Amino acid sequence: MTTDITYLGKIIRVDSGTIEVEVSNDIPSAAPIINGRLYKIGQIGTFIKIPVGNITIYGIVSSVSNTPSKADETLIKYNFGSRFLSVQLVGEKIGDDEFEKGIGTYPTINDEVHLVIEKDLFDIYGKRDEGSIEIGKHSSSENLSVYANLHKLVLRHCAILGSTGSGKSNTTVSILKAILNDYVGSRVILVDPHGEYASAFPDAKVFRINDVANPLFIPFWLMNFDELAYFLVGAKPNDDQRTEYRRFREFITDFKRKNNVLISGTVNKDFITADSPIPFNIKELWWEMNWWLNASFSTAVKDDQTKATAQQTDVGDFENLVGATFTPYAMGNVAPFKSKHTEFFPYEKKILSRIKDSRFDFLFNPGDFKGVAGTRDLNNLLNDWIGSASKLAILDLSGVPFEVLDITVGLITRFVYDSMFWGRSESYTGKQRPLLLAYEEAHTYLNKNDSSNYSKQAVEQVFKEGRKFGLGALVISQRPSEISETILAQVGTYIALRLTNSGDQSIVKSSAPDNLNSLIDLLPALRTGEAVVVGEAIKIPSRVRIKLNNPRPASDDPKLVEAWMHAYPEDAENYKTVVTRIRQQKF
Repeated sequence: MTTDITYLGKIIRVDSGTIEVEVSNDIPSAAPIINGRLYKIGQIGTFIKIPVGNITIYGIVSSVSNTPSKADETLIKYNFGSRFLSVQLVGEKIGDDEFEKGIGTYPTINDEVHLVIEKDLFDIYGKRDEGSIEIGKHSSSENLSVYANLHKLVLRHCAILGSTGSGKSNTTVSILKAILNDYVGSRVILVDPHGEYASAFPDAKVFRINDVANPLFIPFWLMNFDELAYFLVGAKPNDDQRTEYRRFREFITDFKRKNNVLISGTVNKDFITADSPIPFNIKELWWEMNWWLNASFSTAVKDDQTKATAQQTDVGDFENLVGATFTPYAMGNVAPFKSKHTEFFPYEKKILSRIKDSRFDFLFNPGDFKGVAGTRDLNNLLNDWIGSASKLAILDLSGVPFEVLDITVGLITRFVYDSMFWGRSESYTGKQRPLLLAYEEAHTYLNKNDSSNYSKQAVEQVFKEGRKFGLGALVISQRPSEISETILAQVGTYIALRLTNSGDQSIVKSSAPDNLNSLIDLLPALRTGEAVVVGEAIKIPSRVRIKLNNPRPASDDPKLVEAWMHAYPEDAENYKTVVTRIRQQKF
């Protein structure tokens, strides 16, 4: 009714998803007080409602003007001094039924429009459903909790996006804590490139390089052949016409078939390829290449230069990277003859250099995962990551060299994906116990412009197919414009904090499942810790305040002013520790 204190005005124009409202001049105040609460008329992002019989249609204010958006000069003069609201329709509520997104019945010209008060907001959001988590409080009401459907949030994938300092890390902690605290059987793997989140989750199992309790090991033999060839010698799949590339593949396949008896569960040798995750000794591979390059033989015919005709004097020691020695070849056309197996010349030195680089010890010297009898195998690694009593495993990659961060994330992702795919019918994993993979600082290793990005390929597969096998994903980034479009296209729910870059804003606007540009346009003006949540997991797109968590991740700004308020004594011993850490790449 027009006499109601909530009465706002009447509809003057209706489009497919937008209406225009002329605010009544009879409203006594631009900020009426209803049930003791102050409401501002025409605030961007606030709700309005349109009663049509037993149906209530809801919309969100997208713009405010003193002229209608489509009007001739006469109408503008006639309406001078009036106020007009553009409103995007978002959903409806029929009788006492629950609110539903989408419009089945459209309003018409002259239908009444009313303010949405706190009681209406509770009607929209309702009580907490089973199978949901609390994201935060609605920005329009400190008493109104906003919930997200957990199934859709995880298995339809989600993204937390925000500029530096917008509260992105705190939001990540809020979402993960809500999941872990409310669901006893939940399990999450958080990929943490900067080592920020361990402080926020004291009960998590944290894996770090060189850690005493939980060292992070990712055996190099988990790589498929393309990854291994690229990492070891810089070779790419289009090198498959080169002799050394083909021989390299054959060597690795032979080594894996030879080691088949050492793994848990015998695999048919005929099924083993260069891509099979079967352990082998990378030092022995180098020794074999070195042997063929440096051997001398009793014959000059290449096909007859075999181990039976070799003039070996000492076998060497591959574990200590000592090559075999041979009788020096003669300079003339007499035995012993120089090796003609020169195809490995481009690869042997590169592999040796990689093996000797201590930064890659977590790959080449993976603790008990050595692939020899009596040591641990991949089932033990999976148990450590996702089978332990801890619901959250944090993989701290801060000690991983940047040049292999891409391959490392790809290995983790592909291994977890394969475990969910091949275990999809088991009672303890797969579809019977889903898993959330969270990727912090995703733009650094999921860059859309990197064509040879192995992590991007693996993560894209999770986003495209993971849902069917119980694997959901969460990307966390400050630069969504740099992330693969394939990944963003599969995100079902966006939690977008303040984004100041226009390119990043446009990515969210074009990728968000709900076409509510008015809310997305608020991104540069959001307060710290405030987010726009849109997508499948939430009943209605909302502006939400995220609670401040304690303990916090180690991502907060330094206290610059406090630090610069006092002087620092000069000390010649300063920076020794810092330089040592730089050299060791270790804290």
